[in-house]
Amino acid sequence: MRSSQAENINSRFFDGHYKEIWRSLIPDGLTKAEIDFLIDKGQLKPGDKVLDLMCGYGRHALALARNGIQVTAVDNLGAYVNEVREVSQRENLVVTCIEDDVIGYEPTGIFDLVICLGNNLSFFTREETEKLFSTIGSHTKQGGIFIANSWTIAEIVFKNFVTRTWSDVNGLRYLVDNKFFFNPTRIESEITMIPNNGAEEKKKTVDYIYSVNETENTMMKFGLSMREIRSIPGKKKFTLGEPRAYFVAKKHQ
Repeated sequence: MRSSQAENINSRFFDGHYKEIWRSLIPDGLTKAEIDFLIDKGQLKPGDKVLDLMCGYGRHALALARNGIQVTAVDNLGAYVNEVREVSQRENLVVTCIEDDVIGYEPTGIFDLVICLGNNLSFFTREETEKLFSTIGSHTKQGGIFIANSWTIAEIVFKNFVTRTWSDVNGLRYLVDNKFFFNPTRIESEITMIPNNGAEEKKKTVDYIYSVNETENTMMKFGLSMREIRSIPGKKKFTLGEPRAYFVAKKHQ
């Protein structure tokens, strides 16, 4: 992880129960719609190169590789990276798997498409976000595409914020207590995960809240021009308060 600065509180959020909770929350239909969206917006063809930042268990990386695309998949959680590597080797897919923190990671090469899906942009402070966009801008080809999604931008959170939620996921009780703060604008959450059998697990996380305008301005500093925002991949333009937003940006010619 980072050697020169404190570790981001979100860096180890997925290394316990949430690793499997996250997998169970994503329906196959959504992954398929997102893959179709990525291929369409990136105008991808076999042999093209994609960088998947914070790839998780590889639902995008593996699906894109099955379409003949060369993927570099990066995540800081070794268990996820090992899973993606094992599947790609078993299926003889072209996926380069890298365990690293994305803020300190420096890619090699230039990519036709860079993706950052799964609400990951909210994990980072303003300084970290600028570092991430600098890396993305530097390693996206001229005319290439960057796609990210979020459900914690200001245009969503300000309309839908709740202080407490709970749910049952695969027999596990999942409780969330949220507190809203300014300077910087953020939600600090304490999550309690209570399995039917075994010890409960508590974790804290922070989501930094940026508006569409702030996100767009930061992208532009590093050569990325916002082209559109969708709430449903490929089908519906984003409007205020919808549950998720997909950003599509293009590297300046």
